[in-house]
Amino acid sequence: MEKNSDDFASVIQKAMDKALKERGNVNILIAGKTGVGKSTLINAVFQQKLATTGQGRPVTPNVREISKEGVPVRIFDTRGLEVANFKETIQAVEKLIKDRNSNTDPNKHIHVAWICILEGSSRVEEAESQLAEMLAKYVPTIAVITQAMSNKGFKNTVQELLPKVRNVVRVRAEEFIFEEEGYKLPIMGLKELVDLTMEVVPEGQKNAFVAAQRISLDFKTKNAHTIVAAAAVTAGGIGATPVPFTDAIAIVPIQVGMLAGITVAWGLPSDITFLSTLISGAITGAGATIAGQMAARAGIQLLGDLLKLIPGPGSIVGGVVNGATAAVLTTAFGEAYIATLYLLTKDNPDKEPTAEEIRNQFLKQLKKGNNK
Repeated sequence: MEKNSDDFASVIQKAMDKALKERGNVNILIAGKTGVGKSTLINAVFQQKLATTGQGRPVTPNVREISKEGVPVRIFDTRGLEVANFKETIQAVEKLIKDRNSNTDPNKHIHVAWICILEGSSRVEEAESQLAEMLAKYVPTIAVITQAMSNKGFKNTVQELLPKVRNVVRVRAEEFIFEEEGYKLPIMGLKELVDLTMEVVPEGQKNAFVAAQRISLDFKTKNAHTIVAAAAVTAGGIGATPVPFTDAIAIVPIQVGMLAGITVAWGLPSDITFLSTLISGAITGAGATIAGQMAARAGIQLLGDLLKLIPGPGSIVGGVVNGATAAVLTTAFGEAYIATLYLLTKDNPDKEPTAEEIRNQFLKQLKKGNNK
């Protein structure tokens, strides 16, 4: 029993470590004058209301780093553009970017910059122009017109005055309610900002940005499908030359790794306790219903082999796995998990489903897929 428990924990730990390493981290510098709405924007785009619940620490007198455990983004928030000596702020930010981008670890670099300009000001300040000019020399920079109400050609003005930025986007990060008039302006521009950022974020940081943002479930779903496809190919390769029992066990870490990868890609908790509870609960709960039915159809009991690693369910007799069957079952397992996470988070991107909630919905999706 103890050995099974240790084996299971080891498989989970290795899978999670690999998923986290492949996801990496993304660093975004957000610049703008006080009152431009940077905190509101950060909370709107990233999970867990990052600007409010994250931990902030000064990295220079002019820059504060905001981060939170489990959210793979660090925000570098600049201050001081509204003061007379704003050039000192710009010089400090430039030094910060140079220092970080000279690090051999790409996860330490500044990967993209958003320079926020208040639409209501109807003008681009000298400090904003000089900052944009400097930022564009080192990182892809997007101009974000905040608290957008009425364009009146201001977007074109920003594009003309800040020619080095990659793009300009108008956003309204929260609803604006006109109580006397009895109407409201909805949130706008956030998906466009996320799309534009995805285009310029380095390839190695795209997975981290997708996991950290809360605007596009499509990006999360796309990443998850890629993980499932890769796992199915690997599982199919192991099962290409069927060997009784031993190749079935070899496929188990692949499926666990797939679930860990999807969990991390979705931005869910990355501790092994969460994933252990999910996998052991789902597979144990499925028991004879899922494992048995799928085994009968395929002539194997692949899911049953995972039970051998989980303390409690008892021993299961192994079988022979061929490549096609291993790929099909791995795909079915992964797609059921994606459908589960989508259903649980589509109406509330900030929701962190419990392992119990995921397990219950996961079993429903597995049964649904098995009955097709």
